[in-house]
Amino acid sequence: MSARNSQANKAAARERLRQERERQAKKDKTRRQLIVIGSTIVVLAIAGGIGYAVMQANKPSHWESVKDAKNVAAPKNTQGENGTTVVIGKPAAKKTLELYEDSRCPVCATFEQSVGATVKKDVDAGKYKIKYVGATFIDNAGQGQGSKNALSALGAALNVSPEAFMEYKAALYSAKYHPEESDDKFAKDSYLLEVADSVTVLKNNAEFKKNVEDGTFDAWAMKMSATFDDSGVTGTPTLKMDGKKVTADGTENPPMTVEQFNAAVDKAIKG
Repeated sequence: MSARNSQANKAAARERLRQERERQAKKDKTRRQLIVIGSTIVVLAIAGGIGYAVMQANKPSHWESVKDAKNVAAPKNTQGENGTTVVIGKPAAKKTLELYEDSRCPVCATFEQSVGATVKKDVDAGKYKIKYVGATFIDNAGQGQGSKNALSALGAALNVSPEAFMEYKAALYSAKYHPEESDDKFAKDSYLLEVADSVTVLKNNAEFKKNVEDGTFDAWAMKMSATFDDSGVTGTPTLKMDGKKVTADGTENPPMTVEQFNAAVDKAIKG
């Protein structure tokens, strides 16, 4: 091999090595750029995720969002501003028994199971009317949504008829369907509809079902709850007649047996 060819080959080899180094340098630069871009995307994604999470955390809940609603769909068979006056009974009845209840309240369930049939009999006979005021304070203590959801469903029952309302309320408080206070079953529309199936007029009632699932009376339930909050009543069940509490004789407690109830109501009616 001539010296000239040897020098040419060496020059060619050096050129190939230079080109290979340039290609590798470009690859390394591109890889570094991609790493930087990828890291930036990850950081932005994390920041965006945190921002979204914060936004969602600060976003008012559904119930909070309807609390101050200006346009409130009130059920039929209601009166007053936003339909929060619910009076059931014969118009000729001279006295009105105010009944303050929370659907999740276990003591309300005990009252209903013990005295509910007597209340219905008295109302049907025209002995007095019932003014119902629904509360949601168990939910408000940070323990769920069932009180509000059940109150909205009661509105859907009231929209059908006062009788449907009373029967559905009794079913919600029944030993069969009323859950433990810590079990927020009433937060589920499916469970409220299951309970409604035990009420003949509500079973397979498409309008009632739609109103429960659509939350038609959610805003009304919140207005009713506000009415309870403004009443000064601090516990449920509470009974009043002519502005005075109706209690078991010799106590500050609500009458929890038929005997106690009859005695207390008769006394209140006489004034």
